[in-house]
Amino acid sequence: MTTGLGFVDRYGPWAVVAGASEGLGRAFATELARRGLNLMLVARKEAALQQTAGELCEAHGVETAVLALDMGAPDAIDRIADAVGDREVGFIVANAAFVPIGQFSEIAPADLDQAIAVNCRGTLQLARRFLPPMAARGRGGMVVMASMAGLQGTPMLTTYAATKAFDLVLAEGLWQEFGKHGVHVIGSAAGAIADPNLAKVKTKRAPGTLSPDAVVSETLAALGKGPRVVPGRTNKFASVLMSRLLPRQAAVRIMAMNTKDLRAG
Repeated sequence: MTTGLGFVDRYGPWAVVAGASEGLGRAFATELARRGLNLMLVARKEAALQQTAGELCEAHGVETAVLALDMGAPDAIDRIADAVGDREVGFIVANAAFVPIGQFSEIAPADLDQAIAVNCRGTLQLARRFLPPMAARGRGGMVVMASMAGLQGTPMLTTYAATKAFDLVLAEGLWQEFGKHGVHVIGSAAGAIADPNLAKVKTKRAPGTLSPDAVVSETLAALGKGPRVVPGRTNKFASVLMSRLLPRQAAVRIMAMNTKDLRAG
Protein backbone atom coordinates (compact mmCIF):
# COMPACT_ATOMS: atom_id res chain seq x y z
CA MET A 1 0.00 0.00 0.00
CA THR A 2 1.38 3.40 -0.96
CA THR A 3 0.97 6.52 1.14
CA GLY A 4 1.82 10.22 0.82
CA LEU A 5 2.92 11.29 -2.65
CA GLY A 6 3.03 7.65 -3.70
CA PHE A 7 -0.73 7.43 -3.22
CA VAL A 8 -1.29 10.51 -5.37
CA ASP A 9 0.99 9.13 -8.07
CA ARG A 10 -0.82 5.80 -8.04
CA TYR A 11 -4.37 7.15 -8.15
CA GLY A 12 -4.44 10.79 -9.18
CA PRO A 13 -4.64 14.29 -7.71
CA TRP A 14 -8.35 14.62 -6.86
CA ALA A 15 -10.81 12.49 -4.93
CA VAL A 16 -14.59 12.74 -4.84
CA VAL A 17 -16.01 11.61 -1.49
CA ALA A 18 -19.79 11.18 -1.46
CA GLY A 19 -21.37 11.19 1.98
CA ALA A 20 -18.48 13.22 3.39
CA SER A 21 -20.08 15.41 6.05
CA GLU A 22 -19.55 13.21 9.12
CA GLY A 23 -18.57 9.81 10.45
CA LEU A 24 -17.06 7.40 7.95
CA GLY A 25 -17.14 9.79 5.00
CA ARG A 26 -15.32 12.46 6.97
CA ALA A 27 -12.77 9.84 8.05
CA PHE A 28 -12.15 8.87 4.42
CA ALA A 29 -11.73 12.52 3.48
CA THR A 30 -9.30 13.09 6.33
CA GLU A 31 -7.13 10.11 5.43
CA LEU A 32 -7.10 10.92 1.72
CA ALA A 33 -6.10 14.50 2.53
CA ARG A 34 -3.32 13.17 4.76
CA ARG A 35 -2.11 11.17 1.77
CA GLY A 36 -2.06 14.30 -0.35
CA LEU A 37 -5.23 14.12 -2.44
CA ASN A 38 -7.29 17.21 -3.14
CA LEU A 39 -10.93 16.74 -2.26
CA MET A 40 -14.37 17.30 -3.73
CA LEU A 41 -16.67 16.71 -0.75
CA VAL A 42 -20.29 15.83 -1.47
CA ALA A 43 -23.18 15.49 1.00
CA ARG A 44 -26.46 17.13 1.94
CA LYS A 45 -25.17 19.21 4.87
CA GLU A 46 -23.36 22.21 3.43
CA ALA A 47 -22.27 23.70 6.76
CA ALA A 48 -20.65 20.44 7.85
CA LEU A 49 -18.96 20.10 4.46
CA GLN A 50 -17.56 23.63 4.65
CA GLN A 51 -16.21 22.99 8.13
CA THR A 52 -14.55 19.73 7.10
CA ALA A 53 -13.11 21.28 3.95
CA GLY A 54 -11.62 24.19 5.88
CA GLU A 55 -10.08 21.96 8.52
CA LEU A 56 -8.51 19.61 5.98
CA CYS A 57 -7.18 22.44 3.86
CA GLU A 58 -5.52 23.99 6.91
CA ALA A 59 -4.21 20.72 8.34
CA HIS A 60 -2.89 19.11 5.16
CA GLY A 61 -2.47 21.90 2.62
CA VAL A 62 -4.73 20.28 0.03
CA GLU A 63 -7.26 21.96 -2.21
CA THR A 64 -10.90 21.37 -1.32
CA ALA A 65 -14.27 22.00 -2.91
CA VAL A 66 -17.74 21.24 -1.59
CA LEU A 67 -21.05 20.40 -3.21
CA ALA A 68 -24.23 20.13 -1.17
CA LEU A 69 -26.70 17.76 -2.78
CA ASP A 70 -28.79 14.64 -2.29
CA MET A 71 -27.16 11.67 -4.03
CA GLY A 72 -30.64 10.34 -4.71
CA ALA A 73 -31.55 13.33 -6.88
CA PRO A 74 -31.94 12.50 -10.59
CA ASP A 75 -29.44 15.21 -11.56
CA ALA A 76 -26.88 14.41 -8.86
CA ILE A 77 -24.21 12.99 -11.16
CA ASP A 78 -24.58 15.86 -13.63
CA ARG A 79 -24.11 18.38 -10.82
CA ILE A 80 -21.05 16.52 -9.55
CA ALA A 81 -19.57 16.40 -13.04
CA ASP A 82 -20.19 20.13 -13.49
CA ALA A 83 -18.56 20.89 -10.12
CA VAL A 84 -15.55 18.72 -10.93
CA GLY A 85 -15.03 20.44 -14.27
CA ASP A 86 -11.63 19.66 -15.77
CA ARG A 87 -10.08 18.39 -12.53
CA GLU A 88 -8.51 14.94 -12.85
CA VAL A 89 -10.46 12.71 -10.48
CA GLY A 90 -8.41 9.66 -9.61
CA PHE A 91 -10.28 8.34 -6.60
CA ILE A 92 -13.94 7.90 -5.67
CA VAL A 93 -15.50 7.00 -2.34
CA ALA A 94 -19.17 6.02 -2.71
CA ASN A 95 -20.21 6.35 0.92
CA ALA A 96 -23.58 8.12 0.75
CA ALA A 97 -26.37 5.93 2.11
CA PHE A 98 -30.05 6.00 2.91
CA VAL A 99 -31.17 3.49 5.55
CA PRO A 100 -34.89 2.76 5.99
CA ILE A 101 -35.32 1.02 9.36
CA GLY A 102 -38.32 -0.99 10.48
CA GLN A 103 -40.69 -3.71 9.39
CA PHE A 104 -40.84 -3.75 5.59
CA SER A 105 -44.62 -3.29 5.53
CA GLU A 106 -44.26 -0.11 7.59
CA ILE A 107 -41.65 1.60 5.41
CA ALA A 108 -43.04 4.38 3.22
CA PRO A 109 -42.82 3.59 -0.51
CA ALA A 110 -40.98 6.87 -1.05
CA ASP A 111 -38.27 5.71 1.37
CA LEU A 112 -37.88 2.45 -0.53
CA ASP A 113 -37.34 4.45 -3.72
CA GLN A 114 -34.86 6.74 -1.99
CA ALA A 115 -32.82 3.78 -0.75
CA ILE A 116 -32.46 2.51 -4.31
CA ALA A 117 -31.74 5.99 -5.66
CA VAL A 118 -28.95 6.76 -3.18
CA ASN A 119 -27.46 3.34 -2.48
CA CYS A 120 -27.70 1.83 -5.96
CA ARG A 121 -28.21 4.44 -8.66
CA GLY A 122 -25.91 6.99 -7.03
CA THR A 123 -23.06 4.49 -6.82
CA LEU A 124 -23.69 3.25 -10.36
CA GLN A 125 -23.58 6.76 -11.76
CA LEU A 126 -20.38 7.65 -9.91
CA ALA A 127 -18.74 4.54 -11.33
CA ARG A 128 -20.01 5.14 -14.86
CA ARG A 129 -18.94 8.78 -14.90
CA PHE A 130 -15.47 8.49 -13.39
CA LEU A 131 -14.09 4.97 -13.89
CA PRO A 132 -13.80 5.02 -17.72
CA PRO A 133 -11.58 8.14 -17.71
CA MET A 134 -9.44 6.52 -15.01
CA ALA A 135 -9.05 3.43 -17.18
CA ALA A 136 -8.02 5.59 -20.13
CA ARG A 137 -5.28 7.14 -17.96
CA GLY A 138 -4.21 3.76 -16.57
CA ARG A 139 -4.65 4.67 -12.92
CA GLY A 140 -7.37 5.33 -10.36
CA GLY A 141 -9.43 3.76 -7.61
CA MET A 142 -12.91 3.50 -6.14
CA VAL A 143 -14.23 2.42 -2.77
CA VAL A 144 -17.82 1.17 -2.76
CA MET A 145 -19.03 1.20 0.84
CA ALA A 146 -21.32 -1.75 1.41
CA SER A 147 -22.29 -3.53 4.61
CA MET A 148 -22.26 -6.89 6.32
CA ALA A 149 -26.03 -6.51 6.25
CA GLY A 150 -25.76 -7.23 2.53
CA LEU A 151 -24.21 -10.66 3.02
CA GLN A 152 -27.63 -12.15 3.78
CA GLY A 153 -31.20 -11.01 4.33
CA THR A 154 -31.35 -8.65 7.31
CA PRO A 155 -34.77 -8.07 8.91
CA MET A 156 -35.51 -4.48 9.99
CA LEU A 157 -32.96 -3.43 7.35
CA THR A 158 -34.41 -5.50 4.53
CA THR A 159 -34.24 -2.93 1.74
CA TYR A 160 -30.94 -1.42 2.86
CA ALA A 161 -29.39 -4.91 3.04
CA ALA A 162 -30.59 -5.68 -0.48
CA THR A 163 -29.06 -2.48 -1.84
CA LYS A 164 -25.76 -3.28 -0.15
CA ALA A 165 -25.76 -6.76 -1.68
CA PHE A 166 -26.13 -4.97 -5.01
CA ASP A 167 -23.18 -2.71 -4.16
CA LEU A 168 -20.93 -5.65 -3.27
CA VAL A 169 -21.68 -7.50 -6.49
CA LEU A 170 -21.26 -4.28 -8.48
CA ALA A 171 -17.85 -3.70 -6.92
CA GLU A 172 -16.73 -7.23 -7.75
CA GLY A 173 -17.64 -6.84 -11.40
CA LEU A 174 -15.99 -3.42 -11.62
CA TRP A 175 -12.87 -4.81 -9.92
CA GLN A 176 -12.45 -7.33 -12.72
CA GLU A 177 -13.38 -5.05 -15.61
CA PHE A 178 -11.25 -2.08 -14.58
CA GLY A 179 -8.41 -3.85 -12.79
CA LYS A 180 -6.79 -4.80 -16.07
CA HIS A 181 -6.63 -1.08 -16.86
CA GLY A 182 -4.80 -0.18 -13.65
CA VAL A 183 -7.89 0.93 -11.70
CA HIS A 184 -8.45 -0.54 -8.23
CA VAL A 185 -12.08 -1.04 -7.16
CA ILE A 186 -13.07 -2.56 -3.83
CA GLY A 187 -16.31 -3.20 -2.00
CA SER A 188 -16.02 -2.74 1.76
CA ALA A 189 -18.57 -4.76 3.75
CA ALA A 190 -18.35 -2.92 7.05
CA GLY A 191 -20.07 -4.00 10.23
CA ALA A 192 -21.30 -1.57 12.85
CA ILE A 193 -19.37 1.71 12.86
CA ALA A 194 -19.12 3.97 15.91
CA ASP A 195 -20.34 7.17 14.27
CA PRO A 196 -23.29 9.57 14.72
CA ASN A 197 -25.58 7.42 12.58
CA LEU A 198 -25.10 4.37 14.79
CA ALA A 199 -25.94 6.37 17.89
CA LYS A 200 -29.29 7.32 16.35
CA VAL A 201 -30.46 3.79 15.61
CA LYS A 202 -28.74 1.35 17.97
CA THR A 203 -29.60 0.92 21.61
CA LYS A 204 -26.39 -0.92 22.50
CA ARG A 205 -22.95 -1.45 21.00
CA ALA A 206 -22.76 -4.41 18.62
CA PRO A 207 -19.90 -6.94 18.71
CA GLY A 208 -17.20 -6.01 16.21
CA THR A 209 -18.06 -2.30 16.21
CA LEU A 210 -15.16 -0.35 14.69
CA SER A 211 -14.17 3.29 14.62
CA PRO A 212 -14.47 5.09 11.28
CA ASP A 213 -10.68 5.41 11.17
CA ALA A 214 -10.25 1.64 11.52
CA VAL A 215 -12.67 0.97 8.66
CA VAL A 216 -10.89 3.49 6.45
CA SER A 217 -7.46 2.06 7.25
CA GLU A 218 -8.40 -1.54 6.47
CA THR A 219 -10.35 -0.60 3.36
CA LEU A 220 -7.56 1.46 1.81
CA ALA A 221 -4.99 -1.19 2.74
CA ALA A 222 -6.99 -3.74 0.74
CA LEU A 223 -6.95 -1.74 -2.51
CA GLY A 224 -5.50 -3.78 -5.34
CA LYS A 225 -5.60 -7.03 -3.38
CA GLY A 226 -9.09 -8.29 -4.18
CA PRO A 227 -12.67 -7.26 -4.91
CA ARG A 228 -13.96 -7.00 -1.34
CA VAL A 229 -12.88 -6.54 2.25
CA VAL A 230 -14.61 -7.06 5.59
CA PRO A 231 -12.89 -4.73 8.09
CA GLY A 232 -12.21 -6.10 11.57
CA ARG A 233 -11.19 -9.57 12.75
CA THR A 234 -14.47 -10.24 14.53
CA ASN A 235 -16.40 -9.19 11.45
CA LYS A 236 -14.25 -11.30 9.13
CA PHE A 237 -14.95 -14.36 11.25
CA ALA A 238 -18.66 -13.54 11.39
CA SER A 239 -18.83 -13.06 7.62
CA VAL A 240 -17.31 -16.50 6.99
CA LEU A 241 -19.65 -18.07 9.52
CA MET A 242 -22.75 -16.39 8.14
CA SER A 243 -22.07 -16.71 4.41
CA ARG A 244 -20.20 -20.01 4.15
CA LEU A 245 -20.73 -22.23 7.17
CA LEU A 246 -24.26 -21.71 8.45
CA PRO A 247 -27.42 -22.69 6.57
CA ARG A 248 -28.96 -19.63 4.97
CA GLN A 249 -32.02 -19.66 7.20
CA ALA A 250 -29.83 -19.74 10.31
CA ALA A 251 -27.81 -16.76 9.09
CA VAL A 252 -30.95 -14.71 8.48
CA ARG A 253 -32.38 -15.59 11.88
CA ILE A 254 -29.15 -14.59 13.62
CA MET A 255 -29.27 -11.24 11.85
CA ALA A 256 -32.88 -10.86 12.96
CA MET A 257 -31.79 -11.26 16.57
CA ASN A 258 -29.04 -8.67 16.08
CA THR A 259 -31.35 -6.08 14.50
CA LYS A 260 -34.54 -6.53 16.52
CA ASP A 261 -33.75 -3.52 18.72
CA LEU A 262 -33.00 -1.12 15.88
CA ARG A 263 -35.07 2.02 15.84
CA ALA A 264 -35.42 4.79 13.30
CA GLY A 265 -33.22 7.77 14.12
